Amino acid sequence: MLPRRDVLMNAQDVRQKLKELMVEELNLEGKTPADIDDAAPLFGAGLGLDSLDALQLAMSVEERFGVRIPEGDEARPIFASVDALVAHIVKSTAAA
Repeated sequence: MLPRRDVLMNAQDVRQKLKELMVEELNLEGKTPADIDDAAPLFGAGLGLDSLDALQLAMSVEERFGVRIPEGDEARPIFASVDALVAHIVKSTAAA
């Protein structure tokens, strides 16, 4: 059971760092990491990001977490929400 708990703790750390990165890199004025809903869509009616934000976020995530973000349609499910992005980061770092 201990490895499972370690994975959860890592995911929580990644989630917090990711939200801090989003607020800082995407200039989400008036928002704090706590304001970002983990399950809400990042684009459209959710957080309201656009394609330029996606590019900036992808580059920042790759640099900060050392994971590859695919381009095009492959990236859509990864950028569905904070939860999806965290899952991709945790999975990619565990495989490395």
